[in-house]
Amino acid sequence: MQAYWTLVRRELGSHFFSWTGYIVIAAVLLLLALSFIDLLTKFNGESMDQPLTSVFYSTLYFWLILLLAAPVITMRSFAHEKATGTFETLMTTPVSDLQVVLAKFSGALIFYVIMCVPLLSWVLIARPLSNVPGIVDSGTIAATFIGIFLWGCLYMALGCLASATTRNQIIAAIVSLAIGISLFMLSYLAISMANGPEWRAQLFAHVGLIDHMKDFARGIVDTRPIVFYLTFTFFFLYLTLKVVESRRWK
Repeated sequence: MQAYWTLVRRELGSHFFSWTGYIVIAAVLLLLALSFIDLLTKFNGESMDQPLTSVFYSTLYFWLILLLAAPVITMRSFAHEKATGTFETLMTTPVSDLQVVLAKFSGALIFYVIMCVPLLSWVLIARPLSNVPGIVDSGTIAATFIGIFLWGCLYMALGCLASATTRNQIIAAIVSLAIGISLFMLSYLAISMANGPEWRAQLFAHVGLIDHMKDFARGIVDTRPIVFYLTFTFFFLYLTLKVVESRRWK
């Protein structure tokens, strides 16, 4: 266990000892500022009949943050160490392959959570400015952040898998982004299948990431999307572990 936490601190520190981590956080702050300006301009002087989280969920900036953050955060997890030759040194230390995979995933996920902390600025700014009851509800905010966290688990695991398959960080980011966008686009396929056979509509409804996040933003926490996110998180981590173990077969 001590070795695992040492690796987690090492992985988390790598984000702050390079420019990548600060660039990601700065980009998130910029997108948050743009989204807030956009919504203030759009809803200035108008009443809203939905929670603030639902309004923020419907903006392009929200999805840009979620879709672009994971590839940038995870692209160096394995690829950078393979390119610099430190990965072979790491694997000769008394740590298991599973510990390495979980530590890199945990470090990326913790940084992702730190990156999402500025999202709370919406609450701190909007609460004193709004006199509409229920627009900033603590339960709805908690549900939204549960959805954001589960999204991060899935996409960080996917990013680790992409990084483990290559030595090039750019290729890792592109592969992670491409697969991530493909999963995201399944939501639109689910919408188009809504009028088809019932079994097909239900199948695609289970993988509709947009609908999942829409429910979380409304304060609805359903066990089905939770199981979906956790299942695919473990699946991608399992594949990452097998990729790491494959070095023994070469």
